[in-house]
Amino acid sequence: VQLQASGAGLVQAGGSLRLSCAASGRTFSRYPMGWFRQAAGKEREFVAHIRRGGGTTYYADSVKGRFTISRDNAKNTVYLEMNRLKPEDTAVYYCAASKNDIIVTAVRMYTMYDYWGQGTLVTVSS
Repeated sequence: VQLQASGAGLVQAGGSLRLSCAASGRTFSRYPMGWFRQAAGKEREFVAHIRRGGGTTYYADSVKGRFTISRDNAKNTVYLEMNRLKPEDTAVYYCAASKNDIIVTAVRMYTMYDYWGQGTLVTVSS
C-alpha cells in the first residue's frame, strides 16, 4: 500500500489543523493505521493509532484530549484532527500502516508498521 499525507501548514498556538493520509489500493480497511511525528533533532514518536474498523483508538499522553484520529474506509483515508495546538507539536507528521493487528502495548513502536507516508510538516508558532 502507498500512503500520501497532506495537510501541512503553519498555525498559531491554540489553533487547529487536520491532516489526511490517503492510501492506494482496495484493501485499506485491512490495515491498522497510525500517526507518528518527528521534531527536529528528536526521535520519531507515536501520536495515535486506530484499529481496522475505526472503533478503537489510542493516543500518546501528550496529545490525548486534543487530537483525534479517525478513518473513512470508503475513501481509503485516515485523518488526524489536531486542536489546541502547542509549539511543541511542531514536527513532521507521518502516517503509517501495519499489515497485521498490533497488540495495545506495541502500537507506540514504529517498528510495528510496515508502510509509511512521506511526511507532512506542521509548524505551530507561539
